Amino acid sequence: MTVEQLFYYPVKSLHGVEVDAVTLDDFGPAGDRRWMLVDEDGRFVTQREQPRLAQVHAALRDGVLTLSIPGQEAPVPVMAGEDERRVLVWRDWVKARLAKPGPAELLSDWLGLRVALAYMPESSIRPVDRNYVSEERRVSFVDGFPFLITHTASLAALSERIGEPVDMRRFRPNIVVSGGDAFDEDGWAALHRDGLSLDLVKPCSRCLMTTVHPDEGVRSDSLQPLRELGRFRRTPDGVLFGVNAVHSGPATIRVGDTFEVALREDH
Repeated sequence: MTVEQLFYYPVKSLHGVEVDAVTLDDFGPAGDRRWMLVDEDGRFVTQREQPRLAQVHAALRDGVLTLSIPGQEAPVPVMAGEDERRVLVWRDWVKARLAKPGPAELLSDWLGLRVALAYMPESSIRPVDRNYVSEERRVSFVDGFPFLITHTASLAALSERIGEPVDMRRFRPNIVVSGGDAFDEDGWAALHRDGLSLDLVKPCSRCLMTTVHPDEGVRSDSLQPLRELGRFRRTPDGVLFGVNAVHSGPATIRVGDTFEVALREDH
């Protein structure tokens, strides 16, 4: 398999960043979803409820986060403050540090919803779901696992069924690979390269976020591509597209890298 695209998401549910290379740290792709929006109760806010968030761009440069909010003339720098609070992402309450005043207020005014920006420090431990990963592993504010890997052949097959191209960014992957046939990834156990292993631990169940235009932040009236996926990829575990993965240790992945595939024994 060949790496075709790489993405990371500095703030959960905001616009993603496409890059030529990603460095892997203890959490996964460095800088990926260490920040998150929360409401006044500390609960996570995403495009599922607020599709307009796709219009807000986030960037990390030299460790400094900036937000490009529609209506603001310049990117807004964001810095973690000293105030700590527990925040909720899915079923996990996590210790976080709130951003210093300013950016969250601007974002709240634009969104029409009072939100805060929460940062996950190194001292905060959120474990990976032990139902799928036996060893002790941590994750950031991702939905559940350090990586989401998608396959260009599977996207092409989905696009053909719908009758028009589907943007891969709707699925918010970290790694996009090519090679082999559509949905071959159903049988993959791992991807290996030069001492790096990406263990594929769980198929990814898709939700309403796939119907949001990745630039315009508008949900499609047709509810595509989720509707078509539901016609042929519905399982007891949900409507599947892509696979979640955990990594073996520090490394760098670049566009153009190749990985060898290890198949599941039961495939």
